[in-house]
Amino acid sequence: MKKLIITMLICGVVGLLSGCKDRQDARPQGERMINVTVTQVQKKAVRPFIEATGSLSAFQEVVVSAEIDGIVKMVNAEEGSSVAKGKQIALIDDTDYTLDLKRAEAALRQAEASLAKIKTEYERKRTLFKEELVTKQQFEDVQMQLELATLEVEKAKASLDLLRQRLQKTKVYAPLSGYVKTKKVSAGDFVKAGTPLFVLIQSNPMKVLFTVNEKDLAKIKVGQEVSLVVDSLAGSEFKAMVHALYPNIDEKTRSLTVEARLPNDKGLLRPGLFAKVTIYTERERDALLIPATAILYEADKLRVFIVEDNRAKARPIKTGLRYGEYIEAIEGLKEGDLVVTIGQQNLSEGVKVNVAR
Repeated sequence: MKKLIITMLICGVVGLLSGCKDRQDARPQGERMINVTVTQVQKKAVRPFIEATGSLSAFQEVVVSAEIDGIVKMVNAEEGSSVAKGKQIALIDDTDYTLDLKRAEAALRQAEASLAKIKTEYERKRTLFKEELVTKQQFEDVQMQLELATLEVEKAKASLDLLRQRLQKTKVYAPLSGYVKTKKVSAGDFVKAGTPLFVLIQSNPMKVLFTVNEKDLAKIKVGQEVSLVVDSLAGSEFKAMVHALYPNIDEKTRSLTVEARLPNDKGLLRPGLFAKVTIYTERERDALLIPATAILYEADKLRVFIVEDNRAKARPIKTGLRYGEYIEAIEGLKEGDLVVTIGQQNLSEGVKVNVAR
């Protein structure tokens, strides 16, 4: 009997302890909080723009060629050197052309002397013919001689003018102010008419060529301001003006080439450099901006989480243009909203959050 009582007491104590443990486990646990970082939605002044990558090119590029045959006697320009319009940059040996010119001058003097002599004879025969002292045939003969002598003088003058031009062409002049891109000959080379001698470029002003998507064509107009920066000239911004929109759209890229021009008075810009081009399409206006990293993408829908009363609230949004690391929020947010920028991937509607300070 005594053993039975002891056994019952032990079972009672064990049951009591077990019940206490169950009641302790049944107590509600504290709600889990997720740590996040937030940024306040701000209204800032922005100016809508289009960005593109362009390439600088010379305003003009010309090939200077020989206009006559001959041996190059002198070259007065080297690659990379600057030249002024009208500067003599080469000379083709003019010895033969000078001699030809002297012969032509002598032939002209001889033709003029013959013409003067025949004119005198013509005047004499005309007087005699009026007095009927010479026959009509004799007068017509001298008249014919006068006409032929006059033609010989005109022919000699034309030949002289041609030789003067050929002699002048032995001197090669720069047709524009700029730089020598390529020198193709050296002194002593024999060249024929049409042989390229130099390639000259005019680099002030400069041209910048870039492409824009067809959806942006309505935003680009001739005379529009363009800003550009060049990697090799960090910290410098250059202003250009849209000069032309090319007539055809590339069928593969669906883009159009745009040409802008800009001054290059200091010669800092070089043809072939790449440039980052910015075209401002509207006037400055206010916009709500949020960090682009705050946006969650779900198929074609966008959303962010904001914090209200220490709880996460999902907000579907519509966005506009991007400005660096920020993007314009067109719908779904208001100024002052606290947008989650770190930790939003772990959030769901209504979950409690701890905002990092």
